[in-house]
Amino acid sequence: QVQLVESGGGLVQAGGSLTLSCAASTRTFSNYVMGWFRQAPGKEREFVAGISWSGVNTNYADSVKGRFTISRDNAKNTVYLQMNSLKPEDTAAYYCAATNAGQWAWVLRADRYHSWGPGTQVTVSS
Repeated sequence: QVQLVESGGGLVQAGGSLTLSCAASTRTFSNYVMGWFRQAPGKEREFVAGISWSGVNTNYADSVKGRFTISRDNAKNTVYLQMNSLKPEDTAAYYCAATNAGQWAWVLRADRYHSWGPGTQVTVSS
């Protein structure tokens, strides 16, 4: 239903910052809850952050609370992930996803997202 493309990944030293962007090619972007997920080699895909269609409600994984901030600009059809105080364990491929599921609690569930971007690599060196 939605085409998504992530950007902003790269190599950064531990303690540094990085901002990821996800652009959606749809006029109905504001209708979707957006989420960020990540997956490291040999590990399960995990939820990172989610944001409601209005941007008022957000959810974060415990591992990133206080360090990452999710936001969106519906006029630009874009969602962002500001990452501060990066750690080597944050190294992973990061994916943005969109869902029009009607229950906010489902923001945590990958199986409720119908559209996914191809991913962008984030590598944090020691």
